[in-house]
Order: sequence, then structure tokens, then C-alpha cells
Amino acid sequence: MNLPLLLNIATFVVILIALGRVNASWSLAKRVLLGMMLGILFGLALHLIYGDDSATLKLSISWFGIVGGGYIQLLQMIVMPLVLVSVLNSVARLNSTASLGKISVLTIGTLLLTTLISALVGVFVTHLFGLTAQGLVQGAKETARLTAIQDNYVGKVADLSVPQLVQSFIPKNPFAELTGAKPTSIIGVVIFAAFQGVAALNLLKDDAVKASAC
Repeated sequence: MNLPLLLNIATFVVILIALGRVNASWSLAKRVLLGMMLGILFGLALHLIYGDDSATLKLSISWFGIVGGGYIQLLQMIVMPLVLVSVLNSVARLNSTASLGKISVLTIGTLLLTTLISALVGVFVTHLFGLTAQGLVQGAKETARLTAIQDNYVGKVADLSVPQLVQSFIPKNPFAELTGAKPTSIIGVVIFAAFQGVAALNLLKDDAVKASAC
């Protein structure tokens, strides 16, 4: 490591420590805004000092990425367990399994409606401003991301018929679904959690003592 790189990393660490010591009375929105502003200012300063093609700047960014990439990976780590626990807890708190059908219809209907609205807005804006993909520059990261999506998701789903796609939603190994092994793993986790919640409701109805112990 050269001295400029060490100085960049040290400055970055100091900024992180300063953000961590921000008054806890500040709202989350204020702290996020402060972090964003400090990040923009720090990035502009590095850009002005080193320029676009500096090897030191590129190496510094790779070190900074440990924090950003690590944060994203930590979020990804808790997504599946969070979905499982949230759905299981929600279903188990219902008064009866009959309520589950109403909530499911309402939830799915709301999801489809919001998806339809967002799609219509996208189509409307595209036609209104005449937006096209011409002139877009595809960098190495975008190309790698597209390749990963095609290899990991599109290839596994494109050849499935509608019945096969629906069947793929049904989990056969809940532990494998929790690892995100399939493109439809999140749906499998939701279905598994819903069944667990219904089982808890039925157990509560049949034997309240055992249900409370569980």
C-alpha cells in the first residue's frame, strides 16, 4: 500500500467513526442525509485530487467497497429468515384460518394493482418523452450483471411451462429455499411459513397447552 491509499482509507474510517458518534437523538432520515452528503463531498474531493484514471483512486474505491458491499450482503443474509419469521408470526396471530384467505386475497390484489400502476406509469413516461435504449453505454459491470441474471435466473425459468412454474413455487426442501437456491425461493419460503402458521393455529385450537409451550 502506498501513502495516498493509506490516507484515503484513514480518512474514510474517520468519517465512519464520526457518523457513528452522531447524536442518537437525530432521526434516521437526518443521519442518512448526513452520511449521503459526507459521501458526496468525500467522493468529489478524491475525484478532484486524483482525477478519473488514477490507480490510487480505483484501489481506494475497492477498499471502500468492503463497507458498502458488506452492508448489502448483511441485508441479503437476513432477508430469508426475516420473511420466514414475519409471515409465520403474522399467520400465527390470526384468530382463525378463515381470515388467512381474506388477507391473502387482499395482499395479492394490492400487489398486482401496484405492479399494474407502476407498469402503466413506465409505459406512459416512455411514450410521452420518446425514451429508447439507443445511445446507452453498457459498461463491464452492467454486462457482468446481465450475464449473471441470464445464467442464474432466466435460464432456469425460461424453459418452464406454466404448470411447471407454478409447481416450482411449492417448496420441497425449506432449508434449500432459505439459501435462495432457486429463482422462486422467496415464494417457497412464504408458502412454507404460511403452512407453519396454519399448523400453529390448528394446534392452538386442538391443544392450547401444547401450542403455548411451542
